[in-house]
Amino acid sequence: MFEFIRTHQRLMQFLLLLIIFPSFAFFGLESYTSMSDSSSAVAKVNGQEITQPEWDAAQREQMERFRQMFGDQFDPKMFDTPEAKQEVLNNLISQRVLAAEAKHNQLAVSDQMLQQTIGNMAALKGADGKFDFERYKTLLAAQGMTPEMYEARLRQDMVLQQVNAAIQTTAFAPDSLAKRLSELGEQEREVQQYSFKAADYKTQVKVTDDMLKSYYEKSTQFDVPERVKAEYVVLTADAVASQINVSDADIKAYYDQNAAHYSTPEQRRASHILIAVKKDASDEEKKAAKEKAEKLLEALRKNPQQFAELAKKNSDDPGSAERGGDLDFFGKGMMVKQFEDAAFKLKQGELSDLVQSDYGYHIIKVTAIKPSSVKPLDEVKNEIAGDIKKQLLTKKFAETADVFNNTVYEQADSLKAVADKLKLKIETADNLSRQPNPAVAATAPFNNAKFLTALFSDDALKNKRNTEAVEIAPNTLIAGRVVEYKPASKRPFDEVKTQIHDHVVQVEAAALAKKAGEAKLAELKTKDDASGFATAQTMSRAKSQDVNPQVFLAAMKADTSKLPAFAGVDLGAQGYNVLRIVRVVQPTNVDNAKRQAEKQQIANALAEEETQAYIEALKQKAKVKILKPSAATHATE
Repeated sequence: MFEFIRTHQRLMQFLLLLIIFPSFAFFGLESYTSMSDSSSAVAKVNGQEITQPEWDAAQREQMERFRQMFGDQFDPKMFDTPEAKQEVLNNLISQRVLAAEAKHNQLAVSDQMLQQTIGNMAALKGADGKFDFERYKTLLAAQGMTPEMYEARLRQDMVLQQVNAAIQTTAFAPDSLAKRLSELGEQEREVQQYSFKAADYKTQVKVTDDMLKSYYEKSTQFDVPERVKAEYVVLTADAVASQINVSDADIKAYYDQNAAHYSTPEQRRASHILIAVKKDASDEEKKAAKEKAEKLLEALRKNPQQFAELAKKNSDDPGSAERGGDLDFFGKGMMVKQFEDAAFKLKQGELSDLVQSDYGYHIIKVTAIKPSSVKPLDEVKNEIAGDIKKQLLTKKFAETADVFNNTVYEQADSLKAVADKLKLKIETADNLSRQPNPAVAATAPFNNAKFLTALFSDDALKNKRNTEAVEIAPNTLIAGRVVEYKPASKRPFDEVKTQIHDHVVQVEAAALAKKAGEAKLAELKTKDDASGFATAQTMSRAKSQDVNPQVFLAAMKADTSKLPAFAGVDLGAQGYNVLRIVRVVQPTNVDNAKRQAEKQQIANALAEEETQAYIEALKQKAKVKILKPSAATHATE
């Protein structure tokens, strides 16, 4: 009950960061809400709008979560696609319809459940295994959140989980289906192979010049795409941040305005004895519980030193009872109101009267008090300077981005003007094509698909004018201009003739091998003949296989109702294999634990499928309308 800060379950070290959605700062010199004045709706759910700014914010939050997860390996280009952005919108719609369903069914999360969930997070515990309120505040502050903001968001998420759970827990895998799938997974097949290798047929291939020229003319593999050499300049948040200065006066003003953020409220440590009363308890049961609590209180007033002993024997809160009723330190808002009001009125060592809550009757003893404290300005000065700079950066970057946009457009014959005005460096990149080069780092600014599209526009190619400013990542703009253009061409025939010859021989040899293999397969289906086949090899889905995946798949899919069974496998340039399945074996020893785990996996898959179907049904019920499907391409621009 009140034991919400201890748990035997260990979560990932960074679980808190993964479930916190980065939010807009709630204090400071500039409000994030001024970043956009757009209210254009992109979708409607139950008549309620999802706006473009909400969609954009959801995309940024998703990118930030993955950036924290993957660090330097994070590639923002993964999310800079219409498909990825549309998926974010779909998730927003799903959340809305689930929230509406939760409200319709009057689902809620109690304060106690919320407190237990937070208290059970390993990332919020100190070295002693106890809840660390300071760490809680620090992690939230790093995301621009207060405990109140985070707890409201978490409560909403937990409500949505209740709706999901109502569907997922009803899914089950029929025993017959689970048994059949497990048997297929455990089944072993003894397979012989007859290989028709393409290499063995190369000497039979006759190649003519006409064959080579025909392949050359039809193939695009020798095409050399158009290329450009370009200059470009990049505007980043770091470049803008270096121009922002924060004064001591700004820091002091910020500190004064947000004093609560740098203070730690009073915390109290208490022990309690709970005599539980069920919500549906009769009057007699309530009376008996109260009388028991009064007797314990009377005994404690005579001998307060026996509190721990009586708590172990009598308290109905099992989590704290085993520790003599100790609840460790807690602040305001972490206990139910009746308990909190009483605990914060007591002096250290003082015993309460009976305190009644929804859980029953409590006897409380305050064992320690941590007074409220405020971090001195000198201690948080650097932190505040960073916060102010971060918030000022939003406005400063927007202003600088406007200058960047306007300058590259108005003085479109050169990048020198924008480089000089904003103190940016003009870079050069060569051999750029219309598509990003997979051999070049995805983070290279010139290797961005949107920038390359702008660079190969008619205006940039023909008139050698600057491209428009292109956002290639959050707070990162690029503009470029073509310096040199090389049109598309094709490598000379004589240069690639030998390469073409080798390829044609390989293709024709593979075709001959396939023809021979198919003839052998047809012959075997008429009359079995084991000569020429290799030694049998055991294949099973339950074991790793040192065999060609195509061969394995064909062997396991073959109809074995009659043995020996035969199958053919086209291995492309390698040739063709004929398979002879001579024996099918089902293991005699059944691993029941493994089968049970497999059954659960099947049930989980069915649960996921049913949940998605349920959400789709809710969307139909909510009359969801996508108002701007094409807006997905602009969600972060």
